[in-house]
Amino acid sequence: MLFIIIGAVLVLVIGGGAGAWFTGLLDPVVAMITGEEAPAAVEAGQVEGPEGAISGEVVFLDLPEILVNLNTGGRKSSYLKIRVSLELPNPTDIPRVEGLMPRIMDTFNIYLRELRIDDLKGSTGMYRLREELLMRVGAAVAPSKVNDILFKEMLIQ
Repeated sequence: MLFIIIGAVLVLVIGGGAGAWFTGLLDPVVAMITGEEAPAAVEAGQVEGPEGAISGEVVFLDLPEILVNLNTGGRKSSYLKIRVSLELPNPTDIPRVEGLMPRIMDTFNIYLRELRIDDLKGSTGMYRLREELLMRVGAAVAPSKVNDILFKEMLIQ
């Protein structure tokens, strides 16, 4: 019985250590023990991009508030009020994205007007909405890149 308990504890400790190592949680501890410094970009709060390279600080661009009536199929009118921010990889993209703001707003309005209330229910609805808007804004501002869309406000009435 004692061997089983010791074996289980060893498996948990080794598995936890391996998980912490592979997720990068042990990097500061290893750097402290070996005397090496952690990368300056990580300490400065910069983020790691999707390609794995450390990029500069991200910037956020607020879009104007959007108010649309939802597709209710002839029943009582329902409205969606939404405010979002775009996460851009670098500040040099801001003028290009601002110049294309009418195109972005047009694609958002067209998509949002076709939504039904059921499409927006729950976290899966929010996730699908984020993915669709990200795909549409990415196509509108190409070749510039948008990392993410952040919801600031969403009201369904």
